[in-house]
Amino acid sequence: MTTNPSGVPDRTTTQAWQAIGGSADLVERVSYRGAGEVLPAVLPVRELARATVGACSLAAAELLAARGGGAVPEVAVDEGAVVTAFISERHLLVDGRKPTPFAPLSGFWQAADGWVRTHANYPHHRARLLAALGLDAEAGPEELSRELASRSAREVQEKVYAEGGLAVAVAPAPEEGGEPGAAGDFKAAGLPLAESEAVGSAGERRLAGGELPASGVRVLDLTRVIAGPVATRTLSLLGADVLRVDSPRLEEDPDSHTDTGLGKRSTLLDLDTAEGRSVFEELLATADVVVTGYRPGGLDRHGLAAEELIARRPGLIVAQLCAWGWTGPWAGRRGFDSLVQAASGIAAIEAGSGDRPGVLPAQALDHGTGYLLAAGVLRALTDRQTDGRGRHLRFSLAGTAGWLVNDIAPEPVRGEGYDPAVWLTEGSSDYGKLRYAVPPVAYEVGPGDWASASTLWGSDKAAWL
Repeated sequence: MTTNPSGVPDRTTTQAWQAIGGSADLVERVSYRGAGEVLPAVLPVRELARATVGACSLAAAELLAARGGGAVPEVAVDEGAVVTAFISERHLLVDGRKPTPFAPLSGFWQAADGWVRTHANYPHHRARLLAALGLDAEAGPEELSRELASRSAREVQEKVYAEGGLAVAVAPAPEEGGEPGAAGDFKAAGLPLAESEAVGSAGERRLAGGELPASGVRVLDLTRVIAGPVATRTLSLLGADVLRVDSPRLEEDPDSHTDTGLGKRSTLLDLDTAEGRSVFEELLATADVVVTGYRPGGLDRHGLAAEELIARRPGLIVAQLCAWGWTGPWAGRRGFDSLVQAASGIAAIEAGSGDRPGVLPAQALDHGTGYLLAAGVLRALTDRQTDGRGRHLRFSLAGTAGWLVNDIAPEPVRGEGYDPAVWLTEGSSDYGKLRYAVPPVAYEVGPGDWASASTLWGSDKAAWL
């Protein structure tokens, strides 16, 4: 059953589509098959999830038509596929083994005057958290709990931030107002969902017809964790040659890479060396897209500011992702989905009537922003077909959080149930036998799976196919 049987375009999909510069009259081509009560939450998470996937599917269909001529294909997205993909990391099995969940020092903790959310999944973040609080490097959950209970939430937030770690005070729900100890000093309301600007002179790159929307498109992927890798994983599904580039100084979690590296290749380059920068410039010289997932200014010292990249490669599309938005006092801070949920009031909203902060039923800010970013890149490629100019795109987890809290309206639930097994498949990889979620992006005659599994992190040559 479709969720728009009357032919009226979905309101949330229209918001997402117009945020990335899409023409409103195309949204009527998008329909959804209901799967019942999926992604249940206080906030309209189901509506966000399907809209971002729907907008991405429509952007893929639009680009395919722009390259080959003809009408834009119809888009029919299944909510069952969407919810399975939005929790893909939970469905992943590697040789029958489930991925490691959040680390012991990541989570909600009671402070002296409220709650704190920490993120310590990476070893360097764990070390910085403990150092900021004066704890031994081998301290465990009990020691951390005692220390946090003796400090105010805001003190913890600022001390850990100053040390380069990750912790935020849990903010009250927006409608409650006030600042009851837990610092409600971050505001997601008013942040843009997406930003896009045509930049620079026209380049020579135009895409001829292709079997898939992004066939022949070369994407440099400088992202980590979930949102950015989900975006580039989606571009690889749609035919792009995606090369993920990481520093050899920052290790990646193998399970995370296995889940989000489907269809892509992975290489290591040290941009602090002349050799690494030279290889990167060679890759950039024929790239179509650069996607970055580091905090604002984090890559500038390597000459990777968006304006500099587009100046060196006219027609280049640069899509940037950050946690807290691109302006304001929090813009330069590190962050993850769970922390943005805590600081934006989402955790308080999802607590319901309980005392302990709650969470969304998926890392919805990550996944939703990832599909929206991929959609923005596809739309930028479509626009480049006309004017040849590069684009500078910007997205943030906080912008998606503000959209979820303030602008998305609930829609009726349709469908009679959901079986995740329908949306899971198996395949072999360098990591072992995989069970993974199939892609939710769908348009008429579109691909049903990635062309390849994840390669070992950092194992591929720094070269285009």
